[in-house]
Amino acid sequence: MANPPANTCSALQRSLAWCQGTPELPGVKRRIYYLAKSEIVTWPTLPRDTQGRPTSAILTGSFALKADTKWKYIDILPDKSQLTSEAQGELPSQTQLNKLTAVHPGVGEDASAASAYINNTDSVFLVEDMKGNWRVVGCDKWQTKATVAQDLGQGPTGTTSTTISVEATDEVPAPFYRGTIETEDGDINCSRA
Repeated sequence: MANPPANTCSALQRSLAWCQGTPELPGVKRRIYYLAKSEIVTWPTLPRDTQGRPTSAILTGSFALKADTKWKYIDILPDKSQLTSEAQGELPSQTQLNKLTAVHPGVGEDASAASAYINNTDSVFLVEDMKGNWRVVGCDKWQTKATVAQDLGQGPTGTTSTTISVEATDEVPAPFYRGTIETEDGDINCSRA
């Protein structure tokens, strides 16, 4: 049998196994990180084939930041926060719309100041899932839209919240990040064994 032409997609097609009984832990962890894209010098990249198509959902390399720049964190309520992805656009140019809803319990001065910054800044967000995988929401190709809403609660039994809603177009669903996160509290190594 002859080899398929070089311009086919067969090299990208893969089987998708799942062992019954293997747990898939839902949700995201308590701390996310964010940074203005203007503070990033170089981005990690998706591996590609000769046609330019991504061959993996795992980014290669680490974010390189401007001097004295560190990722900022936001502590969130995992039970009220979520990361989703859905297809958008038309063939042959479909992309993924990655959506992050991150709920912070505070509404004080710091939360309000962060809200004003996030509302008006093209940012990227790093989110850790319950299996310890880091995912990226935002890329260097398209602008990230982030909006923030605050709720001061109602009555004696209500709850307060600052809700950050992020929409970011990418080529794959929230790519996996295995590089380094340089934070105010030290570096986080996201590589997996």
